[in-house]
This record gives sequence, C-alpha cells and structure tokens, in this order.
Amino acid sequence: MYKKHLTKEQALQKLKHYCAYQERCHSEVKEKLFNLGVWKKEHDEIISTLIEENYLNEERFAIAYAGGKWRVKHWGRVKIKYELKQKQVSEYCIKKALQQISQEEYLAVLKKLADEKYASLKAEQYLVRKKKTMDYLLNKGFEMDLVRGLVGKEKPL
Repeated sequence: MYKKHLTKEQALQKLKHYCAYQERCHSEVKEKLFNLGVWKKEHDEIISTLIEENYLNEERFAIAYAGGKWRVKHWGRVKIKYELKQKQVSEYCIKKALQQISQEEYLAVLKKLADEKYASLKAEQYLVRKKKTMDYLLNKGFEMDLVRGLVGKEKPL
C-alpha cells in the first residue's frame, strides 16, 4: 500500500500535538513516525527536537505511567517495571518512577487486595483460597516475598 510521506515540519507539528495530549515514551513516538510515513533518516532529528522543546521526556513519562497504573489499577512494582521495560524505558527512569510509590501505601493496598480476594472465595477450601489469593496478587505484579509473607501465614487473612 502506498503511504503519503509527510514533510519534516508536518510530522513535527503532528508529533507535538501527539506528545502534548499525553505523556509518551521514545518507542511510542518512533512507532508514530513509522505510521505517519516519515523517512527513517529524519526520525532522530525530529525526536531530538521534541526533547529539546520538552514535549518528550522519558523520565516524566515513566513517573506518570507508574503512578497511573499504581493509583488506578493497583499494579505491583514487578508488573509496572516489566511494562516500562517493554516500552524500552531506561533502567534509571524505571527506578526513579518506582521510588515515587510510597512503601506504606504499597503495603496497605497489598493487604486490602489480599483481604478482598480471600473474602470473595468463601466457598473454596482454606488452601485453595490461599493459593488463588497468592496467584491473584502475583498476577497484579506484587513481589513474591511480600505476597508469601502476607498470605503464606498459617492463620487465614
């Protein structure tokens, strides 16, 4: 299929709007450039312009992404880190983003989710309830040692 190629200025305008609308990472912008049909040799120049004009900031993106997934979906640090790696965010930015999540709040939400899940499995046997609760929390991206410490106790939640 024939794609219409945009000029560098047209692509820059579209990408400024794209980045102003929502925080973006470098890989999302590169993908958008390919979808717009911009010549590959112009990609680096456009991305560097977006960075210089502060439309594109990977650290800001990582902090916003991690905070949003934590507050809205209650993802654990493991899942957030994995998703940021999938988006090719640097290790430094990932660490900085995960530091924004307070440990007290993290543990409180983990306990709340564990209690809710365990309570929702009333019909199941004790060990099945524990296993399903642990699987649920691990799937949400919480660390194994925290989950095991919370759910793995002898007494029920």
